[in-house]
Amino acid sequence: MSYQTIQVRRLTPGCGALISGVDLSQDLGNQQFEEIHDALMQHCVIFFRDQHLTIEQHKDFGRRFGALHVHPNAPQLVPEHPEILVIKADENSTRVAGESWHSDVSCDPEPPMGSILYIHQAPDGGDTMFANMYAAYEALSEPMKAMLGGLTAVHDSNKAHPYRKGATDRGDMAFPASEHPVVRTHPVTGRKVLYVDRGFTTHIPQLKKHESAAVLEMLFRHIETPHFQCRFQWENNSIAFWDNRSAQHQAIFDYFPQKRYGHRVTVAGDRPY
Repeated sequence: MSYQTIQVRRLTPGCGALISGVDLSQDLGNQQFEEIHDALMQHCVIFFRDQHLTIEQHKDFGRRFGALHVHPNAPQLVPEHPEILVIKADENSTRVAGESWHSDVSCDPEPPMGSILYIHQAPDGGDTMFANMYAAYEALSEPMKAMLGGLTAVHDSNKAHPYRKGATDRGDMAFPASEHPVVRTHPVTGRKVLYVDRGFTTHIPQLKKHESAAVLEMLFRHIETPHFQCRFQWENNSIAFWDNRSAQHQAIFDYFPQKRYGHRVTVAGDRPY
């Protein structure tokens, strides 16, 4: 694919690309926006270095891709900006969110289209792993694809966030559970992706309990295959923007007791099919 207004450097054959030649604090022209969107569709996750955005500029960039999503059960630490999810860890942290492979908030009836994480302060370590779910699906055998094609899976927020119950006084806090196709169709590219994740998916209701557990464990391990992945090394003022429909990710908590701080804006999506 040819780009005229940005530079795109692929990180690995599996997924991921580093984008340069753009200042995301400025209004994007239509062509530049389309090229960033195309790069995201092609590479599943894109990265930017040396960006300096205010909260409003961060939200404005997200809104170019759609309405903004508010996390159903995360503490709202920037009250005047409910769309901002604060990502932080320090010497008091014993764990961080996202340590299991997952697609963000896949428990929602309409899971997010994508997430834009802007890390202000990066520790030594704290990389994030990303995996290409097109590639994960396409690597399955034809009999396995045929079996999975008619199945759904339950995604439950309580699996991913059991520790958040009672953690805040948010009156609108919810812990949703939803049933989605095991293999979904990407609404933009039309390609099929594997859509179960270790973080949220609990069972396949069409199968017996032991069958469901065995199939899901096989798929979870398959998703974690290194050939599908890239690894992003954070620096201060870096941004990762992942397509939540075609990519999964995992946070690496290997930097205790150092501090990590950033904001995430999430773009709303639609019901998987």
